[in-house]
Amino acid sequence: MATTATADTGYNKEYSSENSGTGTHTHDHAPINGAGPNANNSAAARGYDYGGNPLAHMNTGESARFPAFGGEFQPGLYKPTTERRFANPAPLGLSAFALTTFVLSLVNIGTAGVTQPSIVIALAFGYGGLVQLLAGMWEMAVGNTFGATALSSYGGFWLSLAIVLTPGGFEIVSTYGAEGSGINDFNNAFGFFLMGWFIFTTILLICTLRSTVAFFMLFFTLDLAFLMLGVGHLRASSAGVPNSACIKAGGYFGIFAAFIAWYNALAGLADDSNSFFVIPVAHFPWSVKGRERRSKTDHETL
Repeated sequence: MATTATADTGYNKEYSSENSGTGTHTHDHAPINGAGPNANNSAAARGYDYGGNPLAHMNTGESARFPAFGGEFQPGLYKPTTERRFANPAPLGLSAFALTTFVLSLVNIGTAGVTQPSIVIALAFGYGGLVQLLAGMWEMAVGNTFGATALSSYGGFWLSLAIVLTPGGFEIVSTYGAEGSGINDFNNAFGFFLMGWFIFTTILLICTLRSTVAFFMLFFTLDLAFLMLGVGHLRASSAGVPNSACIKAGGYFGIFAAFIAWYNALAGLADDSNSFFVIPVAHFPWSVKGRERRSKTDHETL
């Protein structure tokens, strides 16, 4: 697949891709910069613009800004990475987060009678923790502050959770069960831990309000998962048992978050070179991309 650019005056460049094997020639998603030849695209051509992977074919125009895209973990307009020498780290981080969250959430729901989260320790150390943390570090390399903050932080979350759950070695849980401590001391402390992550996720959620529906829903469902799990431990019974209804609710929200994370990861992986379809990514009407589409529609009706 070769990428060619047609020079344009002012701020814009029109980018297109040409399949060297078939000779077909198709236009890619245009960056948002408000002027130039792409501003007058026909309605029929825009009908195929699902907001898919905007970097499937890279736009190297210095003034180009791509719309928010969960597959790149970008909640707002962003510059493409020019002369990229390494891959997009966002799908890796999203996949690591999704799989680890999915397994833990199944345990929280009590699927197949499994209630002990010991199996999650391996995932939390190796995949959700280490791999996601590395993906966050690579997000720093591409200049994505939001992606670096989110992926690195949740990688740290999984590592810290694995430390808490590891039996014997760190003795965190057993310390709270020592003589002289209250029966719910660990539940309350773990509830504080989860509520802190609820607050952090709320901060990230605010930054996705002008992005895409799938990107927003990822943090919205994750936020509710942390809230329900935190409340479940803070409202434990006098026997030291967490509130089962809240824990299960947190588990269901966690499963939703896992599948939405996988959806965003697939959106970042799939393009016309490796997939028969592009993943639809819906932008909010009040986002920059949504306002641009609405203004073009209004212009055509005049």
